[in-house]
Amino acid sequence: MTGSAPRRVRVRAPELVGRGGWLNTGGKQYSLADLRGRILVLDFWTFCCVNCLHVLDELRELEEKHRDTMVVIGVHSPKFVHEADHEAVADAVERYGVEHPVLDDPELATWKQYAVRAWPTLVVVDPEGYVVAQHAGEGHVHAIERLVTELEAEHGAKGTLRRGDGPYVPPEPEPTDLRFPGGAVVLPSGNFLVSDTTRHQLVELAADGETVVRRIGQGGRGSTDGTPVRSRFNEPQGLALLPDGSVVVADTVGHGIRRFDPESGRATTLAGTGRQWMRGDDTSGPAREVNLSSPWDVAWWEGKVWIAMAGIHQLWTYDPAEDTVSVAAGTTDEGLVDGPAAEAWFAQPSGLAATADRLWLADSETSALRWLDRDGIVRTAVGTGLFDFGHRDGPAGQALLQHPLGVTALPDGSVAVSDTYNHALRRYDPATGEVTTLATDLREPSAAVLAGDDIVVVESARHRLTRLRLPEEAVKVDALAHRTRRAATEVAPGRLRLDVIFRAPAGQKLDTRYGPATRLRVSATPPGLLLAGEGADTDLSRALELNPAVPEGVLHVSATAASCDDDPSAAYPACHVHQQDWGVPVLLTESGADRLPLVLAGLDA
Repeated sequence: MTGSAPRRVRVRAPELVGRGGWLNTGGKQYSLADLRGRILVLDFWTFCCVNCLHVLDELRELEEKHRDTMVVIGVHSPKFVHEADHEAVADAVERYGVEHPVLDDPELATWKQYAVRAWPTLVVVDPEGYVVAQHAGEGHVHAIERLVTELEAEHGAKGTLRRGDGPYVPPEPEPTDLRFPGGAVVLPSGNFLVSDTTRHQLVELAADGETVVRRIGQGGRGSTDGTPVRSRFNEPQGLALLPDGSVVVADTVGHGIRRFDPESGRATTLAGTGRQWMRGDDTSGPAREVNLSSPWDVAWWEGKVWIAMAGIHQLWTYDPAEDTVSVAAGTTDEGLVDGPAAEAWFAQPSGLAATADRLWLADSETSALRWLDRDGIVRTAVGTGLFDFGHRDGPAGQALLQHPLGVTALPDGSVAVSDTYNHALRRYDPATGEVTTLATDLREPSAAVLAGDDIVVVESARHRLTRLRLPEEAVKVDALAHRTRRAATEVAPGRLRLDVIFRAPAGQKLDTRYGPATRLRVSATPPGLLLAGEGADTDLSRALELNPAVPEGVLHVSATAASCDDDPSAAYPACHVHQQDWGVPVLLTESGADRLPLVLAGLDA
C-alpha cells in the first residue's frame, strides 16, 4: 500500500497513562491536556532494544532544533520482566542519556491504546491533540522533522501553537567513580581497564578494582583520536586485550572499533566511519571506509578481532593484517537460527568470549548462549527464541536466561554468563550440558573477567566492579519461566492478509530509479506455521496461509521502502531508506482477525 495522501489524516490521540508514572519531569505527572499546544513525538521504546537506542540517538538533533515547539515523550513499553521494574527504567533513562520526559508504562496500557506493534515506533501528535503520523523502525527522523516544520507553520497561523520551555527536568548527577560501566579487561600491568559507558570514557583502575589510576577521554560524546585528554568516545562497551598488550574497544554509539595503547595512552580508530550501517551499505572493505552498526563487544580469535554487531544482528571481523572488515556470520534477520555462518540468524549479539575451538556469544534478545565453531557452524547451547526467557537451571535444553550481555571463558572449559536481567552470574558446562547459577544479587551484570582465582563482575547498575571467588557449589534458585509481556495477536487460521502501510513523506516520492522501491520478506517460527506466503517480493501486501494445526508462533516480517525528494530541479535529490523488522507473536483462534496491518510510515486508514 503506497502513495502520498493529499490531505493529512488525523485521529484523536488516546490519553498517556502508565502505572510507573513519569521520569525526567521533576516529579510532575502529565496528561495530554497539559501538553496541548505543543507538537508531541511519542517514542515507544524499551531499553533492551538496540534499534530503540538508535532512535534515541537520531532524535537528539531534532529535539535541540525544535525545543521550544516540540516535546519528545518516551513511552517505555517493556518486553522483558526486568524492564517493568521502575528502578531499572530510571537507570536506563540515565544510562542512555535520555533528555526528555519518559512515561513508564509497565503494563503496556498506552502501547495498546495506540495499537503499537513494534519497538521502536514514533507517533506524532499535533498541537490540537490529534495523531497525524506513525513510523515504525529507524531512519524516519528526516520525515518527522519536515512534518514538525509544517505543523509549526500551520498551527502558528491558527494560533494553536504554544512555544516555550518544555517539561524536561534533568536529574541530579550522582558522584560515583564509574557510571553504568559496560566492560572490563585485565591489563598486562595487573590493573583493570573499564569502559565507563555513560560518561563516554575509559577508566584505568588499580589491581584492587576500586582505585582510579587515570581517565581516558574528555567525557563528552564523540569519536576523536589522540591522547587521554583529547580523545573522545561515544558509549563504549566491550573491551578485548590484543596480543601486543593494547586494547580494542567497541565504541558502540560511535559505530566504531577503537584501539587504546596503555603505554602511550593514545586512542586510534581501527574500523568504522562513525556513521551507522544501513541496508545496502558495503559489507566488507577497507576498515575505516565501511560503516558499522552498534558494535557491542569484541574478542581476539583466530588471528582477527571479532565484533558482536548488535545493531544488525551479525558477527563481523577486523583483519589487522589486511586492515579490512567483513561480515563473518548472520543475515541481518533477527531471530534464532543455527547452521552455517552465512545462514544463521542472531538477535542483538552482545557478548563474546574466545576459546581454542569456539567463539562463544551471548545473544541477548533471544536470551541465548550460542557458539561458532572453527568450521563456521553456529549452534545454540541455551535459548529457544525471541519471546521465552526466565531463570531456570538444569539441562541446557530446558534452562532459561534473561537478556544476557556477557560471556566469560573459565579455566575448566565451561563458560560464565552475565545474565543481566536476572541479576545473576550463570555457568554452562559443555561436558555435562548443565546450566547452574554461580551468584545472584548482582545488579545488571554486563561482563566479567578472570583475575587469578577470582572472577570480577562488571556490576553495571551498581556502578562498580565486584570480585567473587568462583564457588565450588552452584547457588540454588527457584525456577522462573516467562513470556514477553507483549500480548500475542489473535488471528484466524487459514488466509491472513498482511498489509505493510507505507506512505512516502511529504515532499518525497518512491525511489524507482534502479528498480522496485519496496521489499517485503516473511518467514515464521516454527516454519510449519506458514503454509503459503513465505519469502521475499516487492509488494508490501501479501496473502498468507496459516496452518490450523499450529496453534501459535511468531511471524517475522521485514519491510524496506526507499524514497527521494520530489524536486525535478535537484540534480542529486536526498534519498532515504525506511526499514523495520517485526516479530509478531500470533495466536490462532477462530474468532481472530483475517488482516494484519503493520505501519512502516503513515496511518492505517
